Amino acid sequence: MKYVLLHPIINNKQINTMAAKKFLTKSELQVMLILWSLPTKGGYTNEILAGYEDPKPAYTTLATFLKILTNKGFVKSQKVGSMLYFTPQVSRADYCKRVMEKAQKDYFEGDGAKFIQFLIRQNNLSDEEKQAIIATLG
Repeated sequence: MKYVLLHPIINNKQINTMAAKKFLTKSELQVMLILWSLPTKGGYTNEILAGYEDPKPAYTTLATFLKILTNKGFVKSQKVGSMLYFTPQVSRADYCKRVMEKAQKDYFEGDGAKFIQFLIRQNNLSDEEKQAIIATLG
């Protein structure tokens, strides 16, 4: 029996491009936050599971999230012995930037000044925090 490829082979650059167009669910973001926080910036399923607070998800639930994240291009898995080692393919900073750009576009018509003003007003910043923002802009 012959198998026919329905799509061309996808390379790493295309995977990162695919991930760039996607956003994470709350559960997927939780997995990514743990992965990003691990000292090695990657880990085995058990190490990721240990990063959860109680109640922890079932091992199989986490494995499903990791498979989804792999399919979305956010995570890469590598077989080490009989186990899979997972590493992020999108940095926390890059994902945060994407989310902020989308919020600015969707809620503030792309107006960066309105977006920043909203964030400052909603977060009740201390005088020190306001001065730090001014210094950044200056």
